[in-house]
Amino acid sequence: MEELGVGSVLLTGCDGGLGLGLLKGLLEQHRPPQHIFAACLDPQGKAISEVALGNPSIMVLPLDVTDPNSIKAAVRKVQEKVGSAGLNLLINNAGTTRRSTLATETAENMTLVYTTNTIGPLQMSQAFLPLLKEAAEAEGQHEMSCSRAAIINISSILGSIEAGEAWEERQDICYRCSKAALNMLTKCLALEYGGRGILCVSVDPGCVTPPLGQGMGPVTMEESVQGVLRLLARLSGTSNGTFWDWRGQILPW
Repeated sequence: MEELGVGSVLLTGCDGGLGLGLLKGLLEQHRPPQHIFAACLDPQGKAISEVALGNPSIMVLPLDVTDPNSIKAAVRKVQEKVGSAGLNLLINNAGTTRRSTLATETAENMTLVYTTNTIGPLQMSQAFLPLLKEAAEAEGQHEMSCSRAAIINISSILGSIEAGEAWEERQDICYRCSKAALNMLTKCLALEYGGRGILCVSVDPGCVTPPLGQGMGPVTMEESVQGVLRLLARLSGTSNGTFWDWRGQILPW
């Protein structure tokens, strides 16, 4: 399997689910990152504590992506650790949803989900830009890649306007709209940051089956994590501003 070979990575949403799975996957790499910043709403949580215990490469960060002050505090902690090397990889994974239909959707749901799923990644990308720029400008770095400097937004095929995927199974208007907006944000970031050597890509990790097998997800956590990490290792400058799934297939906007 291709190796990321990344020096530092910040991963949001590590309290559980895909975030925790990706964290474990990064640790299992032949050459794991030197610095892994695992951002959590509850840094004292049992799951993240068990993974981080005794692992010097992991720094667990308290982080609420909807709170600018929380983000600023995280930037300071990351900067203290990486110094002039900067931050190589920012994975905006933290997300939320509310089950709904077109008939039952509410302004409250739309606001809550959009704030986390779209505004959160925007604020994170803005705040960590200086550290990403430092990594992109490091000596010997030329080609765009996740090991140089990149922002990966964890999106969903449900945010694809063209695909209109799984409408009968789950309408979830607030979630679909927030992910479609996140994809637009990815494109904007690519247009603005690409010239500075920062790769910006949206990734759909698939509908992941919960650990005990409940639910209807067709993708296991291991398949999703390994697929996403394999994809990230392959991304290059030609991938900037694009939308992929965990299988390494390009997705329609």
